[in-house]
Amino acid sequence: MSPGNSSPFDWQRFDRDHLWHPYTSMLEPLPVFAVVAASGVELELADGRRLVDGMSSWWAAIHGYNVPELNAALSTQAQRMSHVMFGGLAHQPAAELGRRLVAMTAEPLQYLFLADSGSVAVEVAIKMALQYWFAQGKQEKQRLLTVRGGYHGDTFGAMAVCDPVNGMHGLFHGVLPQHLFAPVPGCADDAVWDESHIAEFAQLLRAHRHEVAAVILEPLVQGAGGMRFYCPDYLRRVRALCDECDVLLILDEIATGFGRTGTLFAYEQAGIVPDILTLGKALTGGTLTLAATLTTERVARGIGADGSGVLMHGPTFMGNPLACAVANASIDLLLASPWQQRVAAIEAQLRRELAPCREFSCVREVRVKGAIGVIELTEAVDMRWVQPRLVELGVWIRPFGKLLYVMPPFVIEGVQLSRLTAAMGQVVAEIAAR
Repeated sequence: MSPGNSSPFDWQRFDRDHLWHPYTSMLEPLPVFAVVAASGVELELADGRRLVDGMSSWWAAIHGYNVPELNAALSTQAQRMSHVMFGGLAHQPAAELGRRLVAMTAEPLQYLFLADSGSVAVEVAIKMALQYWFAQGKQEKQRLLTVRGGYHGDTFGAMAVCDPVNGMHGLFHGVLPQHLFAPVPGCADDAVWDESHIAEFAQLLRAHRHEVAAVILEPLVQGAGGMRFYCPDYLRRVRALCDECDVLLILDEIATGFGRTGTLFAYEQAGIVPDILTLGKALTGGTLTLAATLTTERVARGIGADGSGVLMHGPTFMGNPLACAVANASIDLLLASPWQQRVAAIEAQLRRELAPCREFSCVREVRVKGAIGVIELTEAVDMRWVQPRLVELGVWIRPFGKLLYVMPPFVIEGVQLSRLTAAMGQVVAEIAAR
């Protein structure tokens, strides 16, 4: 349709015919549902239906939607400047955000790079690790070690440290850097910890210590790679092994950061500190895209140890003033709220209301950690059936693979959370009856 055409624009049809959605085919697109507004923890569809959002817009909208404090921060900053390049220029929203992030993370994490997405934050983390060792004259340290079942993003550096077999990026295996993969962490509870749980990881790291620049892990929760939880003792042993083998530790808290697991950052539960930390998603309360990569003085100064260590990255929209302003407001709102009690209440309710699903033969496992509830099925869900069915039940839940899960906004009320768990139970019962 030409710009001058006076016919009404059927945007939903255009979307269906021309716009790619994440992980979908243009030949056989999955069902999509037109949303026209969002407020609190509900999404309003074009047909008037309202859905309780169980996904926090892919785990980011921890305060819900249409939040007055975040809207005000956007409006105020937009009247000053929406964007200015960060190359050679500085602005107060970025400096204030940096101050907040340095204050709320572990003391050694003093330096940060403001990226524009979680995947880019991971790319920056990888570059930091590689450049650090290059500057030390150890160019042979070019590989990364991680675990299977992980997910770190969709850009090429990030894809290379996602699960190469069962992850989403197997198609690109032949063109990605070949890194080292230990087994999926197999211990969910410190009470039953045994050194055998870390044995293969330790063997790999010790055998390849001279070529490994960094270990990269999602602490305690493997997100989009399978929604698996593992115990803090595993993370403690990884930190000790990295120290023993002179390898940097990158922790990817893009999904777990800002309270999702019950502590502000998941690494706190293990009592350890990474050398590099990536944050994103909930950083702006889901309002704008923004991410950050934090590191220590050792790494920051070490990158320049050879006299030419300029960190080689510079996204056009890094340090965007609008995003930084709303991130400041989101952090202030989170810290001023009873977020710990809210997450604990969500966890208790998820444990209680999802437990009956264990009785169905189609359910492999039910697991809960913080404000994360997961039902793992024995077979992959049929997205063409399950997504419309969940919408019929009045909820927005986005399953993938064998997983039916929720990561709701922290502000969700008990009755709204019960609508999510009831819908999950109903879908599981209908799958079992098929």
